[in-house]
Amino acid sequence: MKMRDRVDHLSDQELVLAADGELSGERARHLAGCESCRARGEKLKNAASLVRMHPQLPAADFARMRLRARLVEAAAEPDVEQFWLRPWYGVAVGAMALMAILGILVRTHRPYEVPSPRLTPGAARTMDRDTLCNATLPKNQMVPADLRQRVFQAYGIADADPRKYEVDYLITPALGGAEDIRNLWPQPYVSTVWNARVKDELEDRLRDLVCGGRLDLAEAQKAISTDWIAAYKKYFGTERPGR
Repeated sequence: MKMRDRVDHLSDQELVLAADGELSGERARHLAGCESCRARGEKLKNAASLVRMHPQLPAADFARMRLRARLVEAAAEPDVEQFWLRPWYGVAVGAMALMAILGILVRTHRPYEVPSPRLTPGAARTMDRDTLCNATLPKNQMVPADLRQRVFQAYGIADADPRKYEVDYLITPALGGAEDIRNLWPQPYVSTVWNARVKDELEDRLRDLVCGGRLDLAEAQKAISTDWIAAYKKYFGTERPGR
């Protein structure tokens, strides 16, 4: 009978489904009448909501989605029925939930000083130095609102205050950068030393060097798109801006 009771209680996977409103039938009725399962469900929801502690973190729904994916993966393991019954299962699921949350925290707790190489590798138009330097190119240009929102969504901060960020061109248009989502990322204005205003200084320096014949255009584009902070240190000869 004790074994039967353990089987009848909702699994953590089912509790995540219930939080998303995707549990129905007999299992939903069990949840409605089972104080133990409801308490466990609340703990899972509270764990997912921890990611709201920092304004740069993705929404709690995103965290719950990641946790749900981890639980589904676990359920896909061989011998699923016995898996739910192993004595260490509760500890394992708790660890997975914590890892999912901490994984988000580790990746996103800092402002985006540098862009994700996967999301923003940089993109440039085909242009030689003479064309670039003789053209009246904007130092920066307005990013359309729909494209700005796509950038915020890609970086998992769709609900961030846009006034705190510049959706910045990794390769500035003044160096031939393209208006392409692969060349854009949400760079903070003031919440870090390496902010959008500091990058503007580097963009001016690189354009002056390129148009003065002291730096190859392709090299300048590569330097700023590979690691703009390292490029700043190199071309300004300092380890920290303002020194």
